[in-house]
Amino acid sequence: MGITERRQRQKEEVRSNILHSAWQIVEQEGWQALSIRKIADAIEYSIPVIYSHFASKDAILLEFIKEGFHRLSQQLGQANRKHTDPYQQLEAMAQAYWDFAFTSKEYYQVMFGLGIPACEMVNQVEEMQTFSNTILESLKQAIAISSQPQTDHWLKFHTYWSILHGLVSIQLIDNHERHNLTRQMILQDAIAGFIYALKG
Repeated sequence: MGITERRQRQKEEVRSNILHSAWQIVEQEGWQALSIRKIADAIEYSIPVIYSHFASKDAILLEFIKEGFHRLSQQLGQANRKHTDPYQQLEAMAQAYWDFAFTSKEYYQVMFGLGIPACEMVNQVEEMQTFSNTILESLKQAIAISSQPQTDHWLKFHTYWSILHGLVSIQLIDNHERHNLTRQMILQDAIAGFIYALKG
């Protein structure tokens, strides 16, 4: 291995260590506890070393946001591929989104900590585009076979996403296992209503 390759590998290892340490802090103390100084202390790097790999804490958060959307997109894709009917795909993806939110809370919190990401951010981040496109494809197919094929698919995309994010946000506030059945009923009722309206 040449000097250049060795330096690149070392750089990647340091970067990986930074992200790993940051994630451990989040899991143990929550997102509010994360700071550049705390990461540096945890892995015994100087603060300038951290900044040489990430320009700010927001840059570190963006890495986790990308990873979160990557994982969510994979789960939506798996749910989607189990069905050929677009309405069933929308139901399955709603359930997959719901499951992701409650099994990957740390990711969900950083992905949506400031609300639904703006369109500008979605357009710039490949992982977010994949997430959007997975849902949009099924929506377009569902609209095409509905009684109102002229329906704006972007409008329905934002409605669908807002329903899911809104329900998840409410439920995360009071996350008790005994309410799980009720939560599932609310989710199913909301998505059934959305699909009914979509069909026209």
